[in-house]
This record gives sequence, C-alpha cells and structure tokens, in this order.
Amino acid sequence: MKLPGAYKIASRSRSFEGGLHPSLRSARRVRRIVDSLRDQILGEGVESLRVRCVVRDPRELYRVELDVPALGYQRITLLDREALEQLLEHDDVRSLIRRPGPLGD
Repeated sequence: MKLPGAYKIASRSRSFEGGLHPSLRSARRVRRIVDSLRDQILGEGVESLRVRCVVRDPRELYRVELDVPALGYQRITLLDREALEQLLEHDDVRSLIRRPGPLGD
C-alpha cells in the first residue's frame, strides 16, 4: 500500500539541489543549459548559429539562435555575458558563429 504524500522523484541528482543555496542552484542550471547548447551546436545538422545583443543596460543579454533545418527546428536561448563567454570558450563553437549584431568581443 502506498502512503499518502509519497511521490516519485524524477531525478535523484536534482532532488538534492533543493537544499543548496539559490545562487549555486542557478549556476548549475546555467552550466547545464550552456553544455546542452554546446553539444547541440557541435552535433550534426546545424546550419547556422547567430548571436545578437538584445539588451545592454542594466545587464547585457544575448539572443543565441540555432537553426537545424533538417529537423525543422530553431532553438532560441537568452544568455547573459558570462554564460555566452562559457559557450564561446570552445573554439569550434566560436568558428561557427555568425554575428549580425554588435557583440563587443
């Protein structure tokens, strides 16, 4: 018999994040997003990658657009300056980028 209030936990690794400080949880989430973007960019079928600066003040925000026409798929992600720099640390990602807007390297 199942006790009331007993629920399945979808991911054991995330279940322990509830006790962490919010800034640490946020940093781990950003790292997972950047890693996912990097893996998808370096994977097969990516036709174009564009980065545009959408907001400069009070905080720089960048729009990362990834097109995969073979799947009819477009991924758009907003990143701050630090996350964008983490993404561009990999030289293969930097070589694929097309910059229609001011990026300010």
